[in-house]
This record gives sequence, C-alpha cells and structure tokens, in this order.
Amino acid sequence: METKKPSLFKRSHLALAVFAACISQQTIANTLSGRISDSNQKVYFEGAKVELKELNKHVVSSRDGSYSFKDVPAGEYTLIVSYVGAKPQTLQLSINDDLEQHIKLASAHHSLEDMIVVGTRAGQAGAINRQKNALSIKSIVSSDSIGQLPDQNAAEALQRLPGMFIQRDQGEGRFVGIRGIDPNLNNVTINGANVPSPEAGVRSVAMDVIPSELVQSLEVSKTVTPDMDASAVGGSIDVKSLSAFDREGKSYSATFQGSYNEKVSESSPKVSASYTDVYEFDNGSELGLATAFSWFERKFGSHNSEVDGGWGEISVESHETGDDIDFFGAEEIEQRHYLITRERLGAALNLDYRTNDNSEYYFRTLWSEFSDDEFRLRNEYKFDKGQVLQDSITQSSATFLNADMDRDTKSRFEQQQILSMVLGGNNQLNDWYVEYDLGYSKSNEKEPDRIDADFKSEGLLLGYRSTWDAPDLAHESAAHDLSNFELDEIVNENNLSEDISTSFKVDISKDFVWRNNNGELKFGTKYQMREKTNDVNSVVYDGGFGDVFASEFETNAPEYSLGAFGPGLSQQALARFVKLNKAGFDINQIDTDINNFGQTYRSDEDILAAYAMVTLDIEQWHIVAGVRYEDTAFKTEGNRVELIVDDVNDNENVEINPWHVNKDYNHFLPSLNVKYDFSDKLITRFAYTNTIARPTFGDSAAYQLIETEIVDDEGAVTTERKAEVGNPDLKPYESMNLDASIEYYPGNIGVMSAGLFFKDIKNYIVIAEVQDMPAWQGFEQVIQPINGGSATLTGVELAWTKNFKNGLMFSANGTFIDADDKLPNQSDTVANLMFGYETANLSARISGSYKSESYQYELGDAAVYEDAHAQLDFSAKYYINQQTQVYFNAINITDEPFYLYHGNSKHSLQYETYGRSFELGFTFTSL
Repeated sequence: METKKPSLFKRSHLALAVFAACISQQTIANTLSGRISDSNQKVYFEGAKVELKELNKHVVSSRDGSYSFKDVPAGEYTLIVSYVGAKPQTLQLSINDDLEQHIKLASAHHSLEDMIVVGTRAGQAGAINRQKNALSIKSIVSSDSIGQLPDQNAAEALQRLPGMFIQRDQGEGRFVGIRGIDPNLNNVTINGANVPSPEAGVRSVAMDVIPSELVQSLEVSKTVTPDMDASAVGGSIDVKSLSAFDREGKSYSATFQGSYNEKVSESSPKVSASYTDVYEFDNGSELGLATAFSWFERKFGSHNSEVDGGWGEISVESHETGDDIDFFGAEEIEQRHYLITRERLGAALNLDYRTNDNSEYYFRTLWSEFSDDEFRLRNEYKFDKGQVLQDSITQSSATFLNADMDRDTKSRFEQQQILSMVLGGNNQLNDWYVEYDLGYSKSNEKEPDRIDADFKSEGLLLGYRSTWDAPDLAHESAAHDLSNFELDEIVNENNLSEDISTSFKVDISKDFVWRNNNGELKFGTKYQMREKTNDVNSVVYDGGFGDVFASEFETNAPEYSLGAFGPGLSQQALARFVKLNKAGFDINQIDTDINNFGQTYRSDEDILAAYAMVTLDIEQWHIVAGVRYEDTAFKTEGNRVELIVDDVNDNENVEINPWHVNKDYNHFLPSLNVKYDFSDKLITRFAYTNTIARPTFGDSAAYQLIETEIVDDEGAVTTERKAEVGNPDLKPYESMNLDASIEYYPGNIGVMSAGLFFKDIKNYIVIAEVQDMPAWQGFEQVIQPINGGSATLTGVELAWTKNFKNGLMFSANGTFIDADDKLPNQSDTVANLMFGYETANLSARISGSYKSESYQYELGDAAVYEDAHAQLDFSAKYYINQQTQVYFNAINITDEPFYLYHGNSKHSLQYETYGRSFELGFTFTSL
C-alpha cells in the first residue's frame, strides 16, 4: 500500500505559516537581563538554566554569566535559576520596563556541597551544567578542571573526557580522536575560527602546540547542528581562550613550575600568567581586556627499537652450504636514542566591547609557538646483506656473517606556529539578531638547516633474537669500533609547510512563538579559503668527504635501556664539520631533485556553506532541525617525478613534469537534534546527522614518484616500473550518524550517562596497491591512497562522575566500539578512571587512561597495530590560602611504553620508552 504524502502546496503552506508567525510577531520593548555570579561577584557561571515559568521560556547563561530575555510582555513572573552544584533559586519579578536582575548563587564557603567557585568541583560543575543544557551531545572540560591534572597541553586535557583518546609523540599527547575515529576526521576551531594544521600532509591539528594555560574551556560536540561546519565525522572541538567578562573587574594569576624527567635526568622550567580587567565608560559601555602568557621548556628523551620493513619471509645464502635459505625474520633492525628539548611559548590577547544597547564587538587572538630540538643517534643492523649461519636459524633468531651496519645521526630543529585571529560582533536589529565574524588563521612548520649524516660499515658478524618488546641484538666488537664506519652520505634540508585559512561568517536569527511554543529561526552563510603548501628544499651529498670516519666525532656511549648501543656521535662536531666543508662535497643531483620536486606541492580549497535551521521548545521537547549545504572547490599542483635507470646503456636520469588537478563537489546535509526533559534530573537525547571529512592534503596532493628500470635479462630487455602516487580524485568521507543518550543528574555535582551511537561511513580512505587497475598497466607495484568502500561503526559510551559530601570524588567513563572493517587509528575501547579527594585546602587525584589496540596500516602480507596503552598519573594541590596554591604531579607512573607490532603481537615493529616525569609548582591568583 502506497502512503500518500502531503502535497507540495500543503508542505509549502505550512512552512510559510511558520515563517509568517516569526516575522509578524508583535515587538514588545521589555527586556530582562542580568548575570549569574557567586556571592562575591568574583566568578561568573556559564551554563546556568534561567527560566521564565509563565512564558515556558528559558535561556542558558553565557560564558560571562549573562542571560537575556527579549520581548517580555509586562506582568508578574517567576524566575527560576538552576545550576548543578548549587541550590535552585526562585524570584518573583514585576516587569513593566527593561529590567536588570543579577543572581547570586550560594557561596563556596558554606559547605562542600556548594563548593562551586574554586577547586576541582568548580570545573566539573561548570562543565556539567553546559553539557546538561546544550541542545546537542557535548562533552566539556573547563580551565579549572584542566589545572587539576598534569596535562601539558590541550590534547592531554581532552583525553579525560568520555570517548576521547590521544595519539602521542615521544610520550606527549599530540592529536585528539573522538569515539575511536582517526583525528584527521575531526574539526578543530579556536574561538570559532577553523585551525589549519602546521604539519605537511595532514588535516589533524597537533594540539600540543596549544598550552593548557591559555585555554578557558574545551568543548567537544559529538553531534553537529546545521550552523556548524560539516567536516566532523568524529566530532568538532572548539578551543575557547580567556575573556575579561569571564571574571569581575581586575584579576591576575601566575604559575611557576619545575619538572624532572628520569630518562635523561634533566630539570625543566615553566612560567605562565594571565591578567584581565574591565573598563567602564560614562555612556554605560564596557571594554574587557584579557591577556595570557605561557612558556615551558622541557628536556627529555626516549629509547627506541624499530624493525624496518617488518617481519616476513627472507631469502639469504647459507654460509655453510652456499644454498639459498628462506625463513621468517627481519631484514633490518634499528636502535634509536633521542635527546629532545621542547619549548612552548604561547600568548592570547582578547578585547571585548559592549555598548549600552547590548551590542557586542570582539577581537580574539591566540598565538602559539612550539619548537622541537631533536638529536637522534641510530644504529641500523642490516641482516639481509650477509650470509646466515644455518645452524643458528630458529623461528625467532638468526646470526649473520658479512652483514652491514650503519651508524647515523639526525640533527633537527622543528618549529611550529599557530596564529588565530577572530574579529566579530553581534547586534539586535529590531526582532532580528545578527552575528558575524571574520577569521584568519595561519600555521606553519619550519625545519631549518636539518643535517642527517650516515656512516657505513660492511662485513660484520651480527645477530638478533626476537622478543615481545625490543629484539635483542648481538654483534662482534668491530661493530662498536667507530673507526670501521666511513662517512657515506649527508643530507642538508630546509623545509617549510604552511597552511592559511581565511573565513567570513554571518548568522541571522529571530525568536518566534508558534502555537504557544517558543522557537528560533536561524540561517546563515560561511565562506572559507584555505591554502596548503609543502616546500621541500634538500641537498643530498654523497661524496667529496675525503677519508672521514665516525671515530672523529666519537663521544661517550649514551645511556640506553634496550641493549648495548656503543659510542655516541657529537652533534656539535658534526654540525661544525658540515658547515666548514660542504662547499667541497659532491651533490647527488638525482636524489636531490627526487626529494625536492617529488615532495613539494600546493593545494587550495574553497568552501561555500549555507544553512537554515529551526529550534522549537514544545513543553519538555527541545528540537533543532535544519539542513546545511557545502560546496567545495579543490585544486592541487605538484609534479610527476620519474627516475629512469637504464642498465643496458648505463644511464640514469630524472624526468620532471608539472601536474595540476581540479575537483569540485558538494553536499546536502540534513540533521535533527532532539532533547527531552523527563525532569530536571533526567534527560534523553537523539540525533540524526550527516557529516563529511575531506581527504588529507598529503593523500590528495598531485605528486607521482615513479621508478623505471631497464635491464638486460639474458639478452631480453625488460622494463620494470614501480610508483608511489597521490590521488587528487579522492572522494571525501561521508558519514550518516545516529546518536541516542540518557543523562541523570542525581544532585550535588555529578552525572550518570549512557549513549549509543552508529556511524555508516562511506568512501573511507586506505593506502593500497593499485597496479592491477587499468591506469597502471605494466607497473609491477603502485602504492596509492584510494577510497576503500563503506564501513559501519557502532558504539556505547558510558560515564559516571560523582562528588560526595565527605570530599571524595570519582569519575569513570568508557567507550566500546564495534566496527565491521579496519578503520585507520580506530580503537575498540577507550576508558578513563579517576579517584580523588578534596577539602577546602587539599585536592588530590590519581587518574588512569586506557586505549585499546588500533589498526594502523598494511605492511607486506600483515597488518600493523598499535598496542593498547594504559597510563597512570597523579596530581595533588594544596591551597595555602585562597590566593596561593602549591601542586605536585607525577606523570606516566608505570613508565608505559609505545609499542607497534606486525601481524602478531610478538613481532615488534617499534618499541619506545619515555620514563616518568615529576612536576612541582606554585600558583598565585587574585581570586
């Protein structure tokens, strides 16, 4: 039986009726406004629910505690203010004209139950209230909560939230994932402006460049509304920096810290400060000034073991019989020793101006500079070059004669910068509310004067035994004699990647009443231009060194916990040698051209978006429905670089040809977010959304690296071709998302929640061998990113946060995911657990974070997985008085390593340890 649909005329008539009701509403001049603060009016509360009972209308207080009701008819009203962690307040008001009514919540000094101004409870209370009153599914962490755990940056602060996980670099959190989804599939904004990535090739923003001290709050939207960017398969993260209107009048804070890393036995300093003030003018307007500064230098290191090329079948010659022997093993194993100095320098300057007619204008900035000064020593055991002792072969070990070994260094100073500026405002124009902003963000990564030096030795006796972490390596004494290693190659690089984003956005909204139900009509547009460049400038030197051996740069053996490393090499002596002598070195022009032209590209992306949405409050129902349209124009330009090795004519050359590709596509993305309040304590939500994720710039870049070899095989000339290529024709990920959740707020400061989510992801991207495709006929191997098809992902998200009256605190969350295919960087289980205790003077917490194993990529005939990671941290803070605190942090107490394996968990691909870190600091504040 066919269901009869309403006619187009009737549907259009209904839509016009709703719109007519909006614009024909009678304008009533009365406005009720005010701010929600503590009893001393020093702290303002965001996320409080403010309700006019008789009109069945409510608003949520903004980050400065302000609230406002427009067009209130004259009369008697009941104003109800609710905030988790404080007792509800009810006031009787008589409104005959504009009225300003400030609300003071219970003081933090009365009891632990009302501790909502300082300490851990303050941060939790603010975040819980914002989560509770949001119209979509959100998780939030405030600046107060960030300060209660030893989180060095925004990434590590986010990992504590339900469903969140981080990818680490040298033990520090760097990229943030949501619900097990690859960080490249999230959207990151600072004060609402899109943040470009400083690193070449990726879209994911390395959030370790943002010091946690510059952050007022971090807001994760797990479901989007039409007025948000659609590029959020996992979700969207907004970093909000400090504002003067977050506090009353003048305020300041300063932190001084020292830290110690046991791996390198080094101490490191840290200083941060903030200042805010509000200036009032005679005409009733206000200017808010907020500034913050943070500087942190951290000296640390890591000990690393890697298997280059993975584990698989190896064919070598028997030393005893001369026969070829095939066995399962590794061709190359590396020892790596890192010494690292990381420095973070960040600053924020925010200006907010309010006129006496409630118009607002703002200029918000955040600048961050992150540098990574790294010196790496590496020993490369190359077993496939030698002959195997046949009687030494087992399933997990082998010994080689006449094997090769390299000792090399990497001296690299890498500097990343992010600048975000947003200029905007909002105005009430009769019945219409207009918001607008102009955003500019620029990020870059500079790698000046990088030096890689390689020393080689041949004919050594080397061996290994496979273990569950780092393989045990064996060597003869000659392998640790640096006079046996001759300088073979030096690479000098000066690289730059840059990402610039400019956007303009306008949002227009209007309140309306439809059948005695309050609602809001909102529509707007956004235009964003983005330019990503990767400029590689390297020179490969392969001769003209003279008789130079590693022994000329020898230093003491570094401390190395994964085996015998041998003597070190001097970073300063090598740099001095290159600087004084490189004018006489021989340049390998072919390798230089391949590096420079093969890796340099530029991509431009312009996005035009428009949306319309309606918000309706129907008794306990709160509905947000609408649609977003995004049109994308993408172009990329790079090079086809082909190395032709002609063994027949003993000739080698490189052919370079420009490659330009344009691609346009668009998406029509409807969404629905529904919230139902069973009571003030019990809330349910449902969401149907459609999101996308555009391919990473590295995957979609126009580049081709082709190697063609012409050989004479017993009189027959054959051509062998291999290639590694980008794919500008990639389609973006497309995800249909369903979410349902229930939240219970039992009282005091706490919440219990359970959520179910489902994602149907199309066009996910994988790295694959595509030589069988018609475009690559005649190639032996071609590696290219391609759209891998569809995958579904189902998950459950559970969370429980509870603060007890006796000062005990407890928080636990877990996300459990079932995916029907291998999605890159997708973990099946993400969990956090925290136990704490807090009084008026003492706060202490021990916390653990867990991320299960995750698929990374295919290598040979087996998959590479990152092993599960469980980390334990401890933090304690003592309030000497309201203005002075001393704190102690212990990070990575169990010295959790990073572990990659190939196929089987006993086949180590990478094993790295970082050691424990300890921090002691003092904070001074005016509050």
